[in-house]
Amino acid sequence: MKYLLDTHTLIWAVQDTKKLSKKAKDIIIDENNDIYVSTVSFWEIALKTSIKKFSFNNLDINDFPELSRKMGFKIIELGEQASITFHKLPRKAGHKDPFDRMLIWQAIVNNFAFISKDNSMEQYKENGLNLVW
Repeated sequence: MKYLLDTHTLIWAVQDTKKLSKKAKDIIIDENNDIYVSTVSFWEIALKTSIKKFSFNNLDINDFPELSRKMGFKIIELGEQASITFHKLPRKAGHKDPFDRMLIWQAIVNNFAFISKDNSMEQYKENGLNLVW
């Protein structure tokens, strides 16, 4: 099966696997699964680090792409199809994070299950999101 990691799931997979649910951890380590990381997550990490919302003690954020590859994750670009059709994802009350919304849309249009602990994403199931935690 194909899975897309939410940004926090990627961070925890790289530096603090204790925060992952057993199900998420099992999915990530199962070699039969294809695990994807979006360049949108790298952008979110870079932006939120620059405004001091994220900090990584002994980890250079520039290493996230290479660490992702070393862990066997596939990197997915934000392509033209997901970008131009993003308007089809309805706005939901209380959920305006543009990074989350684009990751949700990438998961939907690519038919990936989305690994996220964020309960606010449950409301996108009616729009085709397959949410896993």
